[in-house]
Amino acid sequence: MEEFKISSEEKNQTIDITSRVQQLVHQAGIEKCMFLVFCPHTTASVTINEGADPAVQKDLLNSLEKIVPDINFQHAEGNSDAHLKSSIIGPSEKVLIRNKKLKLGTWQKIFFCEFDGPRTRKIWVECFEVA
Repeated sequence: MEEFKISSEEKNQTIDITSRVQQLVHQAGIEKCMFLVFCPHTTASVTINEGADPAVQKDLLNSLEKIVPDINFQHAEGNSDAHLKSSIIGPSEKVLIRNKKLKLGTWQKIFFCEFDGPRTRKIWVECFEVA
């Protein structure tokens, strides 16, 4: 398993981590596998989405704000909205690797989603062999 750190600057933010994941694939010399990109935090997540138009990421964050408004949650830390947003998006994504490259669609990028920032977080990646 490999790991890298990522730092956010805002409470709610998406950060393109595609090149960092690709760099790990290249360094490992992996020809073919299923790569798991996992976020081990309960107030952050990982998603694959369009990376060409930054408005898509803004729309994602704005929509999540409307879906999970800051109401009078019972959780004492005051970040229940972040826990819910993370649960909606999910902690991980799987990506195919072929010929040492991420197999993503034309517009797809891998994004780390921060919902309780600013913070420094970890991303774990693991390769699983496929036939």
